[in-house]
Amino acid sequence: MEKTVKRIGVLTSGGDCPGMNAAVRAVVRTGIYCGIEVIGIRRGWNGLINGDVVRMDVDSVAHIINQGGTILYTARSDEFRTEAGQQKAAATCKLLGIEGIVAIGGDGTFRGCLALAKHGVSVVGIPGTIDNDIGCTHYSIGYDTAANTAVEAIDRLRDTMQSHERCSVVEVMGHRAGNLAQYVGIATGATAVLVPEVAWDFQRDVAERIRSARLSGRNHFMIIVAEGAFNDDEIMKYPGSANKIAEMIRDELGIEPRVTVLGHIQRGGSPTARDRVTATRMGYAAVEALVAGKTNRVICHQNGAITDMDMEEALQVPHYLSMHQEEVLQAMTGIVE
Repeated sequence: MEKTVKRIGVLTSGGDCPGMNAAVRAVVRTGIYCGIEVIGIRRGWNGLINGDVVRMDVDSVAHIINQGGTILYTARSDEFRTEAGQQKAAATCKLLGIEGIVAIGGDGTFRGCLALAKHGVSVVGIPGTIDNDIGCTHYSIGYDTAANTAVEAIDRLRDTMQSHERCSVVEVMGHRAGNLAQYVGIATGATAVLVPEVAWDFQRDVAERIRSARLSGRNHFMIIVAEGAFNDDEIMKYPGSANKIAEMIRDELGIEPRVTVLGHIQRGGSPTARDRVTATRMGYAAVEALVAGKTNRVICHQNGAITDMDMEEALQVPHYLSMHQEEVLQAMTGIVE
């Protein structure tokens, strides 16, 4: 790689996810390999506005590839959404001689990148979100770890549900995307799975499946619900999607479900091998893009290959739920006539 920049920054923004540290490590080590100084920007865009930075070297990223969360911390920044905040961030880059920024996060992080790029700073985004809902990439950092965390928790729940002959309603993350719920539902052999993207009917997709399972001799049932299975108006009536489904099951079937909301436990934990390797490959590619003089790029995982895409185009790519996985899920949970 031909060196065209002398100093770059790396930050994490938005919700944390397993694998962010592996990506930070890859950016730092690749930068050093290319003779580029890497500056760690703490607390996302807020840190860039306020100059909350630290020089990074090999020692500063030693033994972090296996750690969850982010050593650079993360925060959401209302100030950065303003023109004045963006000018402050650009001024920090100019003051410190930061020629390019690698930002790890989701769609909101990428929009922040575009705002900063208008002030003359080269930017590259790395997708990191457990929801795996960034349309331009087939895979985002953190998804595999979150799925495995949810599967392990649900397997443990199944043991006690089976022992007590109960129905369990489990809520997994996914306010606007059902990827995680769908994937976990297949992996755990759920009785029913409800996601935002697929129209569902309570009688057909929950009640009748529980009845069918009971008539077949089963006495415990696992219902998996994405947190965004109901729209915002409906969800206001209940604390969460899982609680609403549990009440509907109670009213319709006369059984007392147990609700488990996995919540932020899905974001934590040591990243899986897949997330570590993907994050490392993406971090390397991000530095490679900046060295090549590119800007406004998103690093993407497409059909097993790591590539990059124009950031504005990337943000226009819609997110789709896997219809093949949905067909598989319907076959696995459907009622056999």
